[in-house]
Amino acid sequence: MKKIYVNEKWCLGCHLCEYYCAFSGSGESDMARALMGVKINPRICIEEREGISFAISCRHCREPLCVKGCIASAITIEDGVITINTDKCVSCYTCILSCPFGAVSTSDGGVVQKCELCVNTVAGTPACVKGCPNNAIVFEERT
Repeated sequence: MKKIYVNEKWCLGCHLCEYYCAFSGSGESDMARALMGVKINPRICIEEREGISFAISCRHCREPLCVKGCIASAITIEDGVITINTDKCVSCYTCILSCPFGAVSTSDGGVVQKCELCVNTVAGTPACVKGCPNNAIVFEERT
């Protein structure tokens, strides 16, 4: 299964992946119009420590603790992609506490969100990968 991988050596820390992520879920056709004056809440997050920039996003684990910890069965796995049914989420945040990578966060509506590889918004390549100007983020299958 293809997953998102980040090469920290190539990451510029520009945060464009965050903007493309937020834009992909907006339903708009113009990024500037969609995000102007809006506090974005992306599903990928760039962290910077000791001069190194790296992205935090869901790793779509084989045995995900977030799925096991979800008391409402709102988090499921289908074809290796872990998704959240926001209608079922009861905002208990157990999944946030369970994820060892810090990849699950709260959304503007209070329910949780995480990277779902743009399965519901973009065909093919996730938006963060398409928007990375330095090709630091890739979408590929590794063993």
